[in-house]
Amino acid sequence: MLLNSKKLTRGAMIAGLYIVITYFLAPVSFGPLQFRAAEALTVLPIIYPEAIPALFIGVLFANIIGGLGLIDIICGSLVTLLAAYMTYYFRDTILAYLSPIVLNGLLISIYLHLLFKLPYWFTVIQISFSEAVVIFLIGYPLVKYLKSNMRT
Repeated sequence: MLLNSKKLTRGAMIAGLYIVITYFLAPVSFGPLQFRAAEALTVLPIIYPEAIPALFIGVLFANIIGGLGLIDIICGSLVTLLAAYMTYYFRDTILAYLSPIVLNGLLISIYLHLLFKLPYWFTVIQISFSEAVVIFLIGYPLVKYLKSNMRT
């Protein structure tokens, strides 16, 4: 019972952190040219399976705040859910870190390029680049730190 409470609490904290970070950095967190720092949390399924639904919920609520509409709320959340699952599935390989970069770059760009009338591949490059920067500069060290200081 205590273990389930711990996982539920950790999941809620991950979702809450995602929402708060995105909200406070809203000017750079939305649109075709974005730098969403909260995406560093997308690698947490490597060590915490409960991060999968937590990230889905965090993105869902963050995108409600974001104002890009139903397409971003639904599609953004579903892409994150898929990326989080793939991150967990490939948790022992570099693919865990690449999953959110590639999926967000290729899939989120589909509707962002349509909404903002920008070339698709330009949007893919920008989203993928910003995602890679956040994941490798913040997410990777975060996972490394948590793994080395993890308690059961």
